[in-house]
Amino acid sequence: MDIDKLNFITAGMPIATGKGSYEKAFNVIKDLNLDGMELEFVHGVKMSDTTKELVKNIKLKNKFILTAHAPFYINLNSKEEEKVEASIQRIIDTLNIANYVGAYSITFHAAFYMNQNKDDVFKKVVNSMNKIVEYSNTNKINVWIRPETTGKNTQWGDLDEIIQLSKIFKGFVLPCIDFSHLHARSNGLYNTYSEFAQIFENIGNKLGDYALNNFHAHIAGIDYGVKGEKKHLNLEESDMNYKDLIKAFKDFNIKGVITCESPNIEDDAVLLKKYYQLL
Repeated sequence: MDIDKLNFITAGMPIATGKGSYEKAFNVIKDLNLDGMELEFVHGVKMSDTTKELVKNIKLKNKFILTAHAPFYINLNSKEEEKVEASIQRIIDTLNIANYVGAYSITFHAAFYMNQNKDDVFKKVVNSMNKIVEYSNTNKINVWIRPETTGKNTQWGDLDEIIQLSKIFKGFVLPCIDFSHLHARSNGLYNTYSEFAQIFENIGNKLGDYALNNFHAHIAGIDYGVKGEKKHLNLEESDMNYKDLIKAFKDFNIKGVITCESPNIEDDAVLLKKYYQLL
């Protein structure tokens, strides 16, 4: 999929959808002049054939951008092999639906350290990713696979680990940079223009310009402490320096997707897009 601009999408159905269907959700997105939606499979990968066809057709008709978030209960470093295999299958199931509806990428929290050596955990994540990438390649799936930077130090997925994994699986794997998670994981860092710029420079230098032209980010306000992430907040109720972050996106001419994960999903997505357009 060719991405020619920076798109702003919601993490799941907008709140204004209420108990409505995907059809209503996409109408809300269209009315707000947003660019699409991240399909949330965080509690299980379930979508009927009828719904998949509906989402696919709405996406094509409106030229929306879709991404998907795999289930929360994934741990590619579980001590129990059957749980690792189940985690791999959940990612593959997410890939299959994403591919059918024409999504741009999928993202997931890959693993927990489980008090193990970081290098050993990385090797286990690579072993699992080998199977996922092999499946994607064999089945000609045209969807980016994106492990996400995580918000707690007990979780695998700091910035360097995500970049390193992407280097190994070039052409299949790219980062999902959750800027709120980086901010929380570091207990307050990654929140200035220079730090945001360093992230883009780091990714560009190590992965190439194509990573900056095919970006997937998560942004939200966030509450955190010494152990990292506590909960998401609305942007204006947090210390997240979203204005300098959006300015860095603009200055580096980043193309791709920003998924807003604030509790007020669509309001902050609109806030981010409008600020970007003002710059």
